[in-house]
Amino acid sequence: MIGRIPLGALIGLVITTLFFLIAIFARWIAPYGLGDIAGGVWEPMSGKFLFGTDNLGRDLLSRMIYGAQTTILIAVLATLLSFSMGAILGFTAAVVGGWFDMLISRCVDLLMAIPTLIFGLVVLSVLPSNVVTLILVMGVLDSTRVFRLSRAVAVDLNAMDFVEAAKLRGEGKWWVIFAEILPNALSPLVSELGLRFIYAVLFLSTLSFLGLGVQPPVADWGGIVKENKDGIVFGIAAALIPAAAIAALGISVNLVADWVLNRTTSLNGGRG
Repeated sequence: MIGRIPLGALIGLVITTLFFLIAIFARWIAPYGLGDIAGGVWEPMSGKFLFGTDNLGRDLLSRMIYGAQTTILIAVLATLLSFSMGAILGFTAAVVGGWFDMLISRCVDLLMAIPTLIFGLVVLSVLPSNVVTLILVMGVLDSTRVFRLSRAVAVDLNAMDFVEAAKLRGEGKWWVIFAEILPNALSPLVSELGLRFIYAVLFLSTLSFLGLGVQPPVADWGGIVKENKDGIVFGIAAALIPAAAIAALGISVNLVADWVLNRTTSLNGGRG
C-alpha cells in the first residue's frame, strides 16, 4: 500500500500526521510549561532551547507545541462546522429548490459580498474573543464557500438518472441527499476539505496577529508571530519559525488532499 502512494503525498502525509500527533500529545512532549520563563529574552538556538526563546524568555519550542494544539484544534472544529452547515444546506437547497433555494442562496451571496476578514474583525470586535466564538465565526463564514460548491455539485447530480430513479421509487429527500447525492459528491468535497482547513489555519493566524484571535496566555502560531515580530529587525528568527510551521502544514495538507482527490476520482471512474 505504501508503495502506491506518490512521494509527494507520502511526505505530506508524514508531515501532517506529525503535526497532529504533536497537537494531541502537546502536554507530554513540551519541555516547559506554556507560560514558563525559562531563560533570557530572545536567546539563540542551543541545546537547552532548540528554537531559542521568545520576547519574554519563554521556550519557543514549547510555545510552538502548545500553539500547534490550539491552532489545529480550532481549525479542525471550524472546518467540521463549515462543512456540516455548508454541505447540508447546499444539498438541501439543490434538492428542494424553489423559494428555499432562492432564500438560502441570496443570504449566502450577501455574506460572500462582504470581505471575510473585515466581517470577522467586526464581529469579533463586538463579541467576546474566546475559542467558542472563534470557531462559530470561522465556521459560519467559511460555510458559504462550501455551500456554493455543494449546491453546484448537487444540482448536477440531482438531474441524473439514478437520482430520478430514487425519487420514482418514493424515496424521501433526506434519502436522496445522504444516500444518492453525498456519496457521489465526495471527490470534490474531499479536495475542498483540505483547502478549507488550510484557510481556517490562515484565517485564525491572521486574526491572532491582528489581536482578535486567540488571546494570551493561550498560544497559537499567529499569536507567536505577533509577539516576536519586532525581533525580525534584529535578526531574531522567533517570528519566522511559526510562519514556517503554518506554511509546512498548508503544503502538506494540500499534498494529501490532492492525492485523495485523484484516488477517489479514479475509483469513481473505475466504477462508472
